[in-house]
Amino acid sequence: MSVTGPSQPSLRRMREFGIRPKRDLGQNFLIDSNILGVIAREARLRADDVALEIGGGLGVLSEHLAQRVAHVHVVELDRALEPALRAAVQPFANVTLHFADAMKLDLRALDPAPTKVVANLPYGIAAGAILRTIEELEDVRRWVGMVQKEVGERLAAAPGSSAYGVPSVLAQLACDVQVLRPVSRTVFTPVPNVDSVLVGLQRTGPAPEPGLRDLVNAAFAHRRKALPGSLALAPGASPDVRARARAALTALGHPSDVRAERLSPQDFAAMYETLRS
Repeated sequence: MSVTGPSQPSLRRMREFGIRPKRDLGQNFLIDSNILGVIAREARLRADDVALEIGGGLGVLSEHLAQRVAHVHVVELDRALEPALRAAVQPFANVTLHFADAMKLDLRALDPAPTKVVANLPYGIAAGAILRTIEELEDVRRWVGMVQKEVGERLAAAPGSSAYGVPSVLAQLACDVQVLRPVSRTVFTPVPNVDSVLVGLQRTGPAPEPGLRDLVNAAFAHRRKALPGSLALAPGASPDVRARARAALTALGHPSDVRAERLSPQDFAAMYETLRS
């Protein structure tokens, strides 16, 4: 495959702007244009969508999105990529670049408000970025992200599996989550030493409120302990939380000494309502 033809804009921009990927920032740039069409189809893009792309990189996905939606917000942390990224999106008036940390950027201030999140997510922040956008961007209905296989499987994990945990519960309380397909390592440069997947989320309800998020985090904080015991160890836990949790679990049809990974997201929601009443 030629690395100089139009199907390889990332490689051309790397040479033109003297860019070397930074592994500490999780930079693995897309070089296979075929995957862009797959991402666009899975994102179910519409002409009136406002897309948020976290990790703009060299702008390959950015320019693909700009031709298909009303507006694109591109967030990129690495200022060294600015010349290449600006060159990629310069032809499009419907792209706003944000050179910032996606985990600190005021997402609610984005104007127009995003309706889709579509991104080749930096490995280090993938799960956190997805959960943050679920929480803070109420108008987003669908997410399609390229993530490390382990992260995708964790988000979509079923209760009782080893991958099931806090990200699984928090994502699934608000969304239907699916691992859409594996992604070959060869679509990236440099070739990562981990496998990747395309993960899709479709919103089914509001993000869990802060108290419910705290409950889920406390429940999984000590995975080897029974859930009531884990809750009792949480900072500021009430003296009777262990007994109340046991009663709530029994009412839900679970053993009183069950571990957190056995509860479904809906069980956590029901337990939260019981414990706060």
